[in-house]
Amino acid sequence: MRTIHTDTIIENIKEMCMEANLRLSPDMEQAVRQAEQAEDSRIGKQILGQLCENLEIAGEEKIPICQDTGMAIIFVRLGQDVHIDGINLSDAIHAGVRQGYQEGYLRKSVVKDPLLRVNTGDNTPAIIHYDIVPGENVELLLAPKGFGSENMSRVFMLKPADGAEGVKAAVIQAVKDAGPNACPPMVVGVGLGGDFEKCAMLAKQALTRNINEGSPLSHIRELEETLLEELNRLGIGPGGLGGRTTVLAVNIETYPTHIAGMPLAVNICCHVNRHVKRVL
Repeated sequence: MRTIHTDTIIENIKEMCMEANLRLSPDMEQAVRQAEQAEDSRIGKQILGQLCENLEIAGEEKIPICQDTGMAIIFVRLGQDVHIDGINLSDAIHAGVRQGYQEGYLRKSVVKDPLLRVNTGDNTPAIIHYDIVPGENVELLLAPKGFGSENMSRVFMLKPADGAEGVKAAVIQAVKDAGPNACPPMVVGVGLGGDFEKCAMLAKQALTRNINEGSPLSHIRELEETLLEELNRLGIGPGGLGGRTTVLAVNIETYPTHIAGMPLAVNICCHVNRHVKRVL
């Protein structure tokens, strides 16, 4: 049995909040730069160039990549042979988010009540998902999610008979409907299977997968590649102003489902697809 004190959790979450908001992961930065080189549209190429310049300024000046520093989403894979010492684990994660957003001078975007709309002032509470796994490590995956793209996400309760063509049609419709509102170029996370809430969580997790790593399932990887090609034929382009680069990647995660249904969620993210992972 290994013991990890919540002070360690707090410190790591704090650092991860700042790290995620100041720099993109290498795969995402590479994708934006490659898109700038490949874009045919003059204005699309100009916009992508500005995004690349923005990434450089954010890294050099240690300022956020985007003014929307997001709602903190944390996926915790907790080893069953780990004892957490100190305060409640969820409280520790919230404390880390609070410190990270305050010390990093990151925008606080969370309101306490969906209708009353009073800002909590420290970007908490975070949204936390737990998974108990074998071992004596704690894996923390933090993904600040901005709501310009989040608001464009969809859930479809498809019928089994809809098949792969139904999946493609739903994803394409979601991206069409999002258009310029999701700040393209986008990354499209897709959750397929499970039930109503499981497919949505799968879609969120899909956004955190390295975009250079296709699905390990050959038929799903083929679907990812087909969708990427078809979505980039839509012509929405960078900033919604036309071009070949509408989507940088399509990541699909799947889960077993009921014989009577085929739940599908589409969680869209702009090019500021932020995530940081640490293993303690």
